[in-house]
Amino acid sequence: LRALPKKAKVADLYAGCGTFTFAMAAARDKVHAGEGFAPALAALKAAMPGKPVTAEKRDLAREPLSARELDAFDAVVMDPPRVGAQAQARMLARSSVRLAVSVSCSLASFVKDGGVLQDAGFRLERLPVLDQFLWSPHIELPGVFRRA
Repeated sequence: LRALPKKAKVADLYAGCGTFTFAMAAARDKVHAGEGFAPALAALKAAMPGKPVTAEKRDLAREPLSARELDAFDAVVMDPPRVGAQAQARMLARSSVRLAVSVSCSLASFVKDGGVLQDAGFRLERLPVLDQFLWSPHIELPGVFRRA
């Protein structure tokens, strides 16, 4: 959240039930949540009244937001499943978005998705490693990518 500009339009992709969506909406002009899992999206929509949030059901692996759609946003946050977000990362790379935060629970998919962004001129600015599941080998990698 600290990496995102205040008063910005942000796309929250693979939004789930709004884990990041509503925290971002507190200080941003607009947040658009994209999620393909209908029950999670229903929970997100139930919590939306009065918030600067829009949401759509979309399978981002098969139908990612296009570069043109992404151009409407100042920043993108994506938190895909373990397989990563290759198709969405390619569209992000083709867009004019200058700031992306990629959250991953898989080092392998983080490296693949991040490689697509780096090839498009993004630079990894920050990568804290979060060990939030104490009794599990899983970690979270929230990488901040900025295009020069």
